[in-house]
Amino acid sequence: MNEIIFVVNESDEGGYEAQALGHSIFTEADSVEELKNNIREAIQCHFDENAPKLVRLHFIKEEIFAA
Repeated sequence: MNEIIFVVNESDEGGYEAQALGHSIFTEADSVEELKNNIREAIQCHFDENAPKLVRLHFIKEEIFAA
């Protein structure tokens, strides 16, 4: 596996939450840079060896407005 995809949402409490697609990896952080570092650490813990070389972040942003 060369790539892993994370879906990233803004947390209701502030910051970000990331969930890997197809793997039991979840992490959260206050900033995007901190989230990236947490994702790197979580990937290393989950895969030990043979970790994916690329990480794709898919940001989901929900907006609500009055019509």
